Amino acid sequence: MHRNHPRQPGQKRNAAPFLPPVTRFPPSDHCDGTRFFNPAHPRGHSFWSALKMLLTLRYQPWPKHVENTPAPDLHRPLGADEVAVTFVNHSTVLIQTRQFNFLTDPVWSDRASPFAWVGPRRHRSPGLPFDQLPRIDFVLLSHNHYDHLDLATVRRLQETFHPRFLVPLGNRTFLAAHGIPDAVELDWWQSWEGSADLKITFAPAQHFAGRGLFDRNHSLWGSYVLAVGGRTLYFGADTGYAAHFRAVRERFGRPDLALLPIGAYEPRWFMQPVHLNPADAVQAHRDLGSAQSIGIHFGTFQLTGEAIDQPVKDLATALAAEKVPPAEFITLGEGRTRVFQLHSVRLG
Repeated sequence: MHRNHPRQPGQKRNAAPFLPPVTRFPPSDHCDGTRFFNPAHPRGHSFWSALKMLLTLRYQPWPKHVENTPAPDLHRPLGADEVAVTFVNHSTVLIQTRQFNFLTDPVWSDRASPFAWVGPRRHRSPGLPFDQLPRIDFVLLSHNHYDHLDLATVRRLQETFHPRFLVPLGNRTFLAAHGIPDAVELDWWQSWEGSADLKITFAPAQHFAGRGLFDRNHSLWGSYVLAVGGRTLYFGADTGYAAHFRAVRERFGRPDLALLPIGAYEPRWFMQPVHLNPADAVQAHRDLGSAQSIGIHFGTFQLTGEAIDQPVKDLATALAAEKVPPAEFITLGEGRTRVFQLHSVRLG
């Protein structure tokens, strides 16, 4: 049965009935009024370059399944200047402060796909079972790709915790249609203040968006800066290397902690504009001036050509080449918690 949803303000119906309605946005340096674009890479990849990549991509073999060695520590009382970080998988990270619990790009489904039977499947279980989650206050969604916006998971979060969802422009109506009302929708550099101790700013990233054939870049993508309890935390989400890392530092100062993607980067000729490789991530770490960085976006879904453990190996090589102390930029095992206090670190 076909169901007609009422158009939202700012939406214009397409002439072709099978196309989604087009939402109008204020034109800006990253939006032409209906589609978003990257200021430093406005044209994106052509259809033919994407086809070439798909036809020539050679995947390194991944193990069918990798066992986790989790060591979560989710209920330790935290001091005012402490932050606990638990790496769940891919770009899903639980961030805990004394006042609030945040979850980034939550994915607990078996596949990063619109289908249950085909598409990238997980090679590791989530490091933290869903039913072990503590109270979730805020969910940060960076963009609408299936490995970052998992409808089954966000619905379950809504039913279980009723958290506040923060989303990029163009995603609020989509979530409302799937049972998540009243999400906070933000443009680049817009902020939402939850209290005197919490300010969340949506910041740029260099990427793209789309969940189907006809909605490419009809919604925005980005990263997040959290000012919470006197600390600055940065969630880099999914991005290529660009000037926005320096821009974040200029606006907010050096982050106390940054989550930076290090995976899904081969073949480089195609992925370079939209995904950091570990060397790019080390440069982003330096641009930000982050006191502590943690690598994310690797080791769960085989999205590109590199081996499952290559991002971690290449990160170690890049840190050594740039003479960055390895303790400044680490990775965590799935289900592992670490507590950070200013510039000192102790195992959770």
